[in-house]
Amino acid sequence: MIALSLAEIAAVVGGQTHDIPDPSVQVTGPVVRDSREVEPGSLFVAFAGEHVDGHDFAEAVVAAGAVAVLASRPVGVPAIVVADVQSALGALARHVVARLGATLVALTGSAGKTSTKDLVAQVLRSKAPTVFTPGSLNNEIGLPLTALSATEETKFLVLEMGARGIGHIRYLAGLTPPRIGLVLNVGTAHIGEFGGREQIAQAKGELVEALPAAADGGTAVLNADDPLVRAMASRTKAKVILFGESGEADVRAENVRLTDSGQPSFRLHTPSGASDVTMRLYGEHHVSNALAAAAVAHELGMSAEEIATALSEAGTLSRWRMEVTERPDGVTIVNDAYNANPESMRAALRALAAMGKGRRTWAVLGKMAELGDEALAEHDAVGRLAVRLNVSKLVAVGGREASWLQLGAYNEGSWGEESVHVSDAQAAVDLLRSELRPGDVVLVKASRSVGLEGIAEALLAAGTEGEVAAR
Repeated sequence: MIALSLAEIAAVVGGQTHDIPDPSVQVTGPVVRDSREVEPGSLFVAFAGEHVDGHDFAEAVVAAGAVAVLASRPVGVPAIVVADVQSALGALARHVVARLGATLVALTGSAGKTSTKDLVAQVLRSKAPTVFTPGSLNNEIGLPLTALSATEETKFLVLEMGARGIGHIRYLAGLTPPRIGLVLNVGTAHIGEFGGREQIAQAKGELVEALPAAADGGTAVLNADDPLVRAMASRTKAKVILFGESGEADVRAENVRLTDSGQPSFRLHTPSGASDVTMRLYGEHHVSNALAAAAVAHELGMSAEEIATALSEAGTLSRWRMEVTERPDGVTIVNDAYNANPESMRAALRALAAMGKGRRTWAVLGKMAELGDEALAEHDAVGRLAVRLNVSKLVAVGGREASWLQLGAYNEGSWGEESVHVSDAQAAVDLLRSELRPGDVVLVKASRSVGLEGIAEALLAAGTEGEVAAR
């Protein structure tokens, strides 16, 4: 964070100083909520959670070098005490962002947010110092913490914004007002909470409503191929840039193909020129993500050649998102188990099919959460898609939703023993350990709450230990 005195922080957040002998002492280290991340000069933010109360760590974090604790009650060590820690954290982020000279880029969407955020960040940091959301810390706590990690040297601040209801993105954009807002898509993720795609579009569009007018530098980057996103152009006074396959898109791809290993290659067209891209990531769905990143980079002055080079060099930054690892015995594990919704599940299955040409493919899938009344139909559709893509075997893991996946595959009509329903992750691991053979490609994917990443990790460990017989 940019250096601020404890007195200034207390004034910004409307707090009272307690046990602080010298309010002129500055916070020069990171602002953190995890006591294990404390460094000399840190400010520790104490949240009282359901299972852990950060206030209990106050003495330990000060001993580790924190200059003070942002708390909701006195803790016996230097502290700034506020009525609401979350609101105070947001106020501090808003104050710091206002002092930065950085260009703030915010993005949202139903699917692909984190992968696209990672691409935007990698392209922009090839041009200038860039700070971006780690992983998926895109809520009212993670977003301000990310913003507070920026320094005077930061030129670009890339923030992912998530929403579980109307007003959430409006709140986040108020904490960290963006100049560029990117909306990827409107899908069915969290549809059970929102109530429908129109409500999701209403929530996602709050980002473009928060942008400055075009005359003040505001730019909305919108997906030309998603009608609900494209319609958001009417909700903003910002300049609008379109990306996608549409001929009307300002940034688009031509000659899209997949390499033999399933990595997308295409010719990138921007208003400033064209250049060829071959990505290190897997799956054709990353083309749209790359175009979104290219549109942002073009708006920030990068040439088509610079953008294409950066996209071709970009890798996976966030864990458990299409992490591709080949074991010594030739089995390839695709760990995409961080989260799942119908759109990302379909994209992952298509990537598996592309990667597995001429090889046996396994789709190890679990529940997609928060789909409400659409849950049965969406799980059934994913099971059917696995058949249509000629996935060799579907392993559905878990309870009711997994049974719907398996039943959808079975009812597609061309499968029998190719689909199997197992009760839990250990049963899936046992099955795969007994049946995998060199050359197989295994996709592991489900909503985060299911925790299927353990299957991928167990299979990778099995490969290094030689537990899976070659046959």
